Amino acid sequence: MKTIRIGVLSTARIGRTKVIPGMQKARNCTVEAICSRDESAARRTAEALNIPKAYGSYEALLADPGIDAVYNPLPNHLHVEWTLKAMARNKHVLCEKPLGLNDGEVNRLINAMAVHPEVKVMEAFMYRFHPQWVETKRLIDRGAIGRPTSIQSFFSYFNADPGNIRNKADMGGGGLMDIGCYQVSLSRLLFDAQPRRVLGWMDRDPEFGTDRTFSGLLDFGGRLSAFTCSTQLAPYQRVNVLGEKGRIEIIIPFNAPPDAPTEILLQQDRETHTITFDPCDQYTLQAEAFARAVLEDTSVPISIMDTFANQHTVDALFKSAEADRWENC
Repeated sequence: MKTIRIGVLSTARIGRTKVIPGMQKARNCTVEAICSRDESAARRTAEALNIPKAYGSYEALLADPGIDAVYNPLPNHLHVEWTLKAMARNKHVLCEKPLGLNDGEVNRLINAMAVHPEVKVMEAFMYRFHPQWVETKRLIDRGAIGRPTSIQSFFSYFNADPGNIRNKADMGGGGLMDIGCYQVSLSRLLFDAQPRRVLGWMDRDPEFGTDRTFSGLLDFGGRLSAFTCSTQLAPYQRVNVLGEKGRIEIIIPFNAPPDAPTEILLQQDRETHTITFDPCDQYTLQAEAFARAVLEDTSVPISIMDTFANQHTVDALFKSAEADRWENC
């Protein structure tokens, strides 16, 4: 089987603990190199994860002709800069979410893709590749719960470390950019539409300046998604989708474990059924889908226009929260 050779930009924790191990189980890609501005850190990570090559700069990795694509888990404010640099080297890019700090940044990538049409760029919303989400979408599309009209979701964790990038406002930290973007994404996915208007509310951390709690309403015209995300609450996640004839509840919607079964609940009339999915690694599935698009020269599963629409909605939520009013999308 043909494979693509991937290099990893930085030794970020999500890469070390989740994405790289997932990629290494994929059938159609290999992790060939990793880099860091601290070469010793790159070498330690490469040794620990059995990665053949380590570099002491991002530029050195991008200059390697043996790398076909890069995975970009850099801090949010560096996503666009280094994705553009990778594209200029004709490297395909799988970039962590959110791909840009605002829709203007994403538009820079759209313009670059017109210059480099051969390069694939995909935002890493890994949850979409898990079978529990594939089945949820299938059930909704075939009418298992009737017309879906309401989505309720909650996603939180507790992190008050001032040194963590999620708590640095100038690096794109905060709840909405880190985890609320998932809730915006799933709402657009399940309703298969863009919201007409949004209403946002946030509580800013007085020290960090980031939104430690953000709640939003997405109005899809007769259908509504309500969500809350927080970086300083007890860890919890859940999604409920309600329709005229039933309900679907995703128990572990985002951080699905790679080594344990997952479940969704399907309620139809007064009966509730549990649908169980065998253990799988959503990062492996994401890597295989991305690599398949590269190898077969097809569109990536999450298009740049989908990314733009998601970020545009996030931008509108921030504007709404600042102005304390509904914001049109």
